[in-house]
Amino acid sequence: MSVTTRPRASLGRVIEDLGNTLLEVVSGAVDDEAEIETVVIHDVLDDAMPMRGALVLGVGLSDPDEIAELLQNLAAQHASALMLRAPVRAEQPVRDASEATGIPVLALTRGASWAQLAAMLRSLIAEGDVGDQGTTTLGGMPSGDLFALANAIATLLNAPVTIEDRNSRVVAFSGRQHEADPARIETVLGRQVPERFARQLEERGVFQELYRSEDPIHVGPVSNTEGLPSFPRVALAVRAGDEILGSIWAAVQEPLSPDRVRALKDSAGLVALHMLRLRAGADVERRLRADLLSTILEGGPGAADATARLRLSDHRCVVLAVSATEDIDDEPSAGARGVAERQRIADAFAVHLGAVYLRSAVAVIGDVVYAVVGIRPEQGDADPGSEHPDADSRAARVATDFLGRLGATAEIRIGVGTVAEAVADIPSSRANADRALRVVRQAPSGEPVARFTSVQMEALLVELADLVRARGDQPTGPVAQLLAQDREKGTHLVETLRAWLDAFGDVAVAAARVYTHPNTFRYRLRRLSEISGLDLADPEARFSAMVQLRLLVPRD
Repeated sequence: MSVTTRPRASLGRVIEDLGNTLLEVVSGAVDDEAEIETVVIHDVLDDAMPMRGALVLGVGLSDPDEIAELLQNLAAQHASALMLRAPVRAEQPVRDASEATGIPVLALTRGASWAQLAAMLRSLIAEGDVGDQGTTTLGGMPSGDLFALANAIATLLNAPVTIEDRNSRVVAFSGRQHEADPARIETVLGRQVPERFARQLEERGVFQELYRSEDPIHVGPVSNTEGLPSFPRVALAVRAGDEILGSIWAAVQEPLSPDRVRALKDSAGLVALHMLRLRAGADVERRLRADLLSTILEGGPGAADATARLRLSDHRCVVLAVSATEDIDDEPSAGARGVAERQRIADAFAVHLGAVYLRSAVAVIGDVVYAVVGIRPEQGDADPGSEHPDADSRAARVATDFLGRLGATAEIRIGVGTVAEAVADIPSSRANADRALRVVRQAPSGEPVARFTSVQMEALLVELADLVRARGDQPTGPVAQLLAQDREKGTHLVETLRAWLDAFGDVAVAAARVYTHPNTFRYRLRRLSEISGLDLADPEARFSAMVQLRLLVPRD
């Protein structure tokens, strides 16, 4: 086993790994050695994004003249390639500009989402984001490079291959997927075996047979309601001792020869080594990232170095705090499931933020998923002392979009902190994100995302309620008298007062909220004033009553 340093992702490697399944070259010559340093989503309203070494995603761009103009701009900024949605109108202006600038134009296939593409691209260029450790080789390939290994296995079997984990998620896939059936194409585009196909395999006992067998198994075609062609599969479990790590799936049109069966079995051991190394590396990276993120969130002498290692230096930052609304349950296995769920959310959030922000870091710290997003110095208000209304608002919109894509708006809440101008301000942004998170967690029926700047007063009331509970304070004065009257006589005077205060003194609105005739409501108002001595015309008395009702008298 030799130790090597894996080269940075190149344009040639991107095209080789993602191949005809996701993209094709439309125009221009491809420099296989051109480095891909980052992925940038083109924004016509924001031309300040650094483009050097970027693979630029031209979302929504289709006009040939606009494409040609963009190619000229990208060449001046030393970008590496431009990706557009297929079908691309590769007319003469586009071809001429691509040839003249040396910027190739690629097309993203129909059915694949920009978010999926951005996630895959960032996984290919992620090496070195946290540390600069060298990478060992296993079987002559960089450790953990399952895409290269999938291509090698596909060559041995002469069939397109996917490598999947225990949950039928696609960990890596080979080229030539366009030779397979529509089910395979859908699987690769979604990075997951579609539920309807996975359910068929489960009902047929395929997974049980797969994980029980030491040899490759033959899997008949899955049925589909669309009447589309479906090929058989050959599948083999990937093991590390007694542990099932995943499986290899080859889309075939005829049984494998004995030589190819042996080649597949021999490959499984190598896949296991790579998967173990990849898993171990991911665990180490997560721990390191969590340590670095924890350091900058807490502040102190190591914060500046940690910020530099996370590539957030020279950026204004916003902290986001993510948490489930409540614990899963009290079963013994709930703790492990909770940890796994938080990590799943963190991984998904990292991918989502990575497609929007040039610099971001996400990690699980305790029971909360924290994210720090970097805002370029030139983005937003030019005045450093301003409130930067765009920065935290944009972060909130991105967070809301994430929950919508995740389909988890009922279970997950996100608090967005204030903008941190410098490293020393990040702990304050984190504290404010936590405070906003507490507010939205206590209002499960409300909006799932809140900016601290929008809920500052609610956050103060939550903290004041903590102080009140710690001291054991009880209602006093008029509110205490009304509570006693309700308990003794069965009246509804506290409810009446709360409704009137909530409606800002509008009797018609308040009466409707408690399903009472306005005249009856007015009578109750007079009675509560007589009994408690509360002067409803006195603003100080009204404020005192509102605070006591909010903090000391829970709603029914």
